[in-house]
Amino acid sequence: MTVALVTGAAHGIGQAIAVALARDGFDVGCVDVAAEADARDTVDAIKASGRAVRRFELDLADASRHADLVQSVEAALGPISCLVNNAGVTSLERGDLLALGTQSFDRTLAVNLRGTFFLTQAVARSMLASRERAPGDYRSIITITSVNADIVGDNRGDYCMSKAGMAMGSKLFAARLAGEGIHVFEVRPGIIRTAMTAPAAAKYDRLIDGGGVPIARWGAPDDVATTVATLARGGLGFATGEVIHVDGGLHLHRV
Repeated sequence: MTVALVTGAAHGIGQAIAVALARDGFDVGCVDVAAEADARDTVDAIKASGRAVRRFELDLADASRHADLVQSVEAALGPISCLVNNAGVTSLERGDLLALGTQSFDRTLAVNLRGTFFLTQAVARSMLASRERAPGDYRSIITITSVNADIVGDNRGDYCMSKAGMAMGSKLFAARLAGEGIHVFEVRPGIIRTAMTAPAAAKYDRLIDGGGVPIARWGAPDDVATTVATLARGGLGFATGEVIHVDGGLHLHRV
């Protein structure tokens, strides 16, 4: 039995990842702050693939509940062999960096960076403690960051800083866990058509039309999901600590 835990699984990229993993043979624990009705499409799609699924409602920022979450997932589905850190929030309001307030900053860092770090820590501990792992089982931790881990978006500074911190966190966990047979990757999406990018759609259309994205189109959640599924099933079995860009070449700075 192969089990994946996916955060932010109710919509968008997280939903696509959860469904792709189910199609690849994973039973899936879906975690989201969304209400049960909002996660129904994800749950139904996983069931339709023939895999087991359990839904867990959790605010990722509440690190005091992480250990209980991991225990609940494993009690329902079995030992976790893949964690996908996808849940995240963006700035409460885009605007001048000099006007960024503490409420938006604290919320963004609490979910994206603090919450992701401590959930990864809890899952890694559980992976190391598991006695049910068969020889040769592939284990992975995959964190979804953003091209804004490197590319400046000065109208959402808290978001950029949270993603840059997550990028370093992924490197740190890769170094710590490589000797334990746990592969750690960072996936950096670019302009992906989701509810989060919808408010800036006109800006991104102009960027794509102007040649800012070498593969001149919007990305889709399935573009990210396919990449994550490849990593989760061991498609890069002699790699760890790598950054995989799923951005149509947006990160290729050209002059």
